[in-house]
Amino acid sequence: MHLRRKSVQAATVLAAAPLALALLPTSAAYAHGYVSSPPSRQAQCAEGTVECGPIKWEPQSVEGPKGLTSCSGGNEAFAELDDDSKGWSVEPVGTSLDFTWTFTARHATADWEYYVGGDRVATVDGHGQQPPSTVTHNVDLSGYSGQQKVLAVWNVADTANAFYACVDVNVGAA
Repeated sequence: MHLRRKSVQAATVLAAAPLALALLPTSAAYAHGYVSSPPSRQAQCAEGTVECGPIKWEPQSVEGPKGLTSCSGGNEAFAELDDDSKGWSVEPVGTSLDFTWTFTARHATADWEYYVGGDRVATVDGHGQQPPSTVTHNVDLSGYSGQQKVLAVWNVADTANAFYACVDVNVGAA
């Protein structure tokens, strides 16, 4: 009887293990995403449109502390994303533009922010919810014209980190 009780206890522990693992808190290391359309700088690297270093293998990994204004998210390994002279493809757009985020690992979202020249032009509330695998936001760029760099930021809800993407556009050219 003693041996049977230990077997039942062991089986109970093994059956509960997946549930226990699922209940462990997640961290930002599991949250990854980037602007895939129009192609962000890291998407251009991944597509081979522009010759790049390690970012070409992980366009979804441009993560850094919230509040930064750099395309690299302050990540030195991805500093080439901050180089405005690298030959980035510029998307001709009208006065509003749909930005599509692709998430390879989804995480609860505080919000998404969009900046042009340091000015925040749009904020989309994430309601602390986990997004689907893609999300599209329409952003009004009518206050701008010509070539612009749009900084898109995905602020994760339960960490101090955000994900960064820059998209080069020519407003009014479409």
